[in-house]
Amino acid sequence: MTKKQKKVRNRIIIVLCMFVVLLILDKTGVLEHVPKIALFFIYLVPYIIIGYDVIRKAAINISHGQVFDENFLMMIATFGAFGIGEYSEALAVMLFYQVGELFQSVAVAKSRQSITDLMSIAPEYANIVRESGECEEVDPEEVTIGDIIMVKTGEKIPLDGTVIEGESFVDTAALTGESVPRRVTKGDAVISGCVNGEGLLKVRVDKAYEDSTVARILELVENASNKKSTMENFITRFARYYTPVVTVGALLLAVIPPFLLQIPFSDSIRRACIFLIVSCPCALVISVPLGFFGGIGASSKIGVLVKGSNFLEAVALADTVVFDKTGTVTKGEFKVGEIIPSSRSNINEDELLSLAAFGELYSNHPIARSILECYRQKNGGKLPDASYVDEKNVKEVAGNGIQTVLEGKQLLVGNERLIEVPASIGLVDESAGTVVYVSYDGFYAGAIVIVDSIKEGVKEGIAALYDLGVKRAVMLTGDNREVAQHVADKVGINDVKAELLPADKVEAVEKILSEEDNGNKVVFVGDGINDAPTLMRADVGIAMGSLGSDAAIEAADIVIMDDDIRKISKVMKIARKTVTIVKQNIVFALAVKLIILVLGALGLTTMWLAVFGDVGVAVIAILNSMRAMKTE
Repeated sequence: MTKKQKKVRNRIIIVLCMFVVLLILDKTGVLEHVPKIALFFIYLVPYIIIGYDVIRKAAINISHGQVFDENFLMMIATFGAFGIGEYSEALAVMLFYQVGELFQSVAVAKSRQSITDLMSIAPEYANIVRESGECEEVDPEEVTIGDIIMVKTGEKIPLDGTVIEGESFVDTAALTGESVPRRVTKGDAVISGCVNGEGLLKVRVDKAYEDSTVARILELVENASNKKSTMENFITRFARYYTPVVTVGALLLAVIPPFLLQIPFSDSIRRACIFLIVSCPCALVISVPLGFFGGIGASSKIGVLVKGSNFLEAVALADTVVFDKTGTVTKGEFKVGEIIPSSRSNINEDELLSLAAFGELYSNHPIARSILECYRQKNGGKLPDASYVDEKNVKEVAGNGIQTVLEGKQLLVGNERLIEVPASIGLVDESAGTVVYVSYDGFYAGAIVIVDSIKEGVKEGIAALYDLGVKRAVMLTGDNREVAQHVADKVGINDVKAELLPADKVEAVEKILSEEDNGNKVVFVGDGINDAPTLMRADVGIAMGSLGSDAAIEAADIVIMDDDIRKISKVMKIARKTVTIVKQNIVFALAVKLIILVLGALGLTTMWLAVFGDVGVAVIAILNSMRAMKTE
């Protein structure tokens, strides 16, 4: 508990003791002979002790033009009870209202704990290594790109960088939820927020603190509460109109019945007070956001960052999940799997690889890099001599391959749309991987098969989505249909859209969105680097965060920090559980309040039941909301 909460708790205990004593004295008849004015002041003392802050808040809000809130309702209801001589009821209402307020304050603090735990990843200092070799402890914001920092055993890595000296195991649990430490050594990238498990690391800083992973994540978490769900927005609007309407209704209930039905004023005012007490919307106003906050916190525990409750609500309604292939379903680590020279030429495997390497020399495509890496491994770490290729003649044909000139002769490296493969030879079986064809001086030279392995856990992750009721899993890729279908069959994806250019992926998602109905949502899952437009276009964009890549955090609505596709089903479970809990709270609170409002208006209930209709319902709804924080 905070100091403020402890003070409220102590006030509640003191007033509760006083209330019990007064109740005993009242029931034993001791207070029967006490004058009314003395009795008024006897009850007024504990009432002021327990309710002065409510009255003060109501007065401040009224002075600012914000009249209708729970403080105003409690103040008017208890003032009315005092006015008709129901002193014990007035004190009970304020006492138990404060009990409910304290309970919800503690509950909110507890629901924020998982978020607070995530916020604790923020580093407090960085050990910068000066030119003299001495270490100086500085604020992480003072460190600049290129500086060398030292991370000792047990310390948080303060900034993103590259290990230049040392070897250790890094605990990434705070970011990914993964309990197994990750081994890092010289040349490996490390990110801020992780903990150095053992050994001493020297790290060259690659990003300023404000651009580091930890800073971006903290900003994301802090802004999450601003993006409210449809249900939260509904409750906010509902409370805005509901409270004034109920207040006017209570006023009419106090004034009209004595004239029309000859009911005593004291009885009608009692009914109006009951009306005001039970109408307090705090059960809804607190429990609904609390439920979503708990869901976001539960997601963070498993290493999934949700940018707002609106996205948690949307992913609960998803029935179509669209996956990018490379980097999401597959590792995106291309390797040369097979080299197939043409049977019609005298070219051998090494010569074919050499031609392909010359063609890909100026390309940054992952496939090009895999061919160049294979060439480097076979040639003592050397790349092809760039002087043989004129960079001015290199032309990249989008989605098809490379066209260039090698020693005065045309060299083509790409797919079958770029290169004509003799019919007698036939296309290479493309189910095993991506096939790169090579043509030199107008003659077909052969093919190189590039393989990309499927990520661990993808098949289980897709199966878990179907188990949750997801009707359709779609994979988008620029690869040819045979490769795409081969991968899809292996992981259980039931719809494939292949041979897409980058712009085609957005159009494909647009078409899928147009096919959806009944409020169902489309989720797109990508690696967050080249899928940003599609991530932003889908109802919910989920990025495989690669331990916090900038593009993933920026473009997506939900970020899976460790690239584990199985966590998509887990966050969907959390989202559906959260939405169910929130709906339960709304129905329960409104139903109970409506029943007590009707009974109160007819004079068939008491202030004690009205207190339950407010405080009791709020406590039950809050307890229910707290279930959203628990993960299975």
